[in-house]
Amino acid sequence: MSDRLPSVSQMLDWSEALTLAGIHVAIAAGAALGFHFVLFKLLDRAARLSASTADELVFARLRHPLRWSLVAVAISVAAEANGLIGRGWDTVARFLVPALMGWVAFAMVKALAAALEVHAGVHADPVAARSRRTRIALFSRSAGFMVVFVTVALILFSIPAVRNVGVTLIASAGFATLTFGLAAQPALKSLIAGIQIALTEPIRIGDFVVIDNESGRIEDIRLSYVVIRTADERRIIVPTAKFLDSSFQNWTRVGLGLTGSVVLPVRPGSEIAPIRAAYEAALAANPDWDKRTAALQVSEARVGSVELKLVMSADGPTELARLRHAMREAMLEWLRENMPSALCTET
Repeated sequence: MSDRLPSVSQMLDWSEALTLAGIHVAIAAGAALGFHFVLFKLLDRAARLSASTADELVFARLRHPLRWSLVAVAISVAAEANGLIGRGWDTVARFLVPALMGWVAFAMVKALAAALEVHAGVHADPVAARSRRTRIALFSRSAGFMVVFVTVALILFSIPAVRNVGVTLIASAGFATLTFGLAAQPALKSLIAGIQIALTEPIRIGDFVVIDNESGRIEDIRLSYVVIRTADERRIIVPTAKFLDSSFQNWTRVGLGLTGSVVLPVRPGSEIAPIRAAYEAALAANPDWDKRTAALQVSEARVGSVELKLVMSADGPTELARLRHAMREAMLEWLRENMPSALCTET
């Protein structure tokens, strides 16, 4: 029994080897952390001197993944010089290295998207800015999805049992392709729909849309769904593919300006000119009017009434709704005070 136990000298050798390995790992990790600290101190100083805030966003995204990636590189270098570290590192690196590479790639995608969004926000044309924001969001999420997918695949294939299953599935490629195609069909459809929306732009973040008798602004566009915020602060979740498979209304597809109208019935024989002048004065005093369109038109003439169509424009759907309500109230009040005989009680 005593022959199987390690001798004191062997225990001392092991202890010395472990201590030496620990010192090497500590020195390598400390050197990597020190280099990371100095590097980002210089980058932060350069970012503060820059007029753009995009640099700070990029460096903030990359700070943590690069820190641990540099530590991993330093330990890899130490493993080349110390066999004990190398034996332990080889086992851990199969899983850790793909995960760190995926983390860095994902952070770079998000950092680039954040920088591009900053530049898109200062775009002179608001329609072009919303278009760029939509493309950035969809392409960054598509790239992030692919990075995560590849990273998980690399980690799983580092496990021998999973690798053997993969080889077996590849050997039966027809069955594997069919199974994967059926299982991944919803995800692939959503991914393709998101990319198609980014390229063709039927909708953009900030657009005012009407779909399934529900109206609201596009608040967010994901790969699998779109978030619509209604006027009463509800959030409607619509599958992304629905915007490609069915028709919907996009009120701000070309520009932000919208035109609407209010119908005002008056008695036949009422004088139109003073009503038009009052309408134009009330419209000019309303801050929601964008000064593009202002017209009073006789849209219908019946036996008992004449319909006056008050045409107006505003920058957006919310402003247009407020303007229409305000003009209807203002003109009814003006008629009550100045031309009560023109008020029509029947339509």
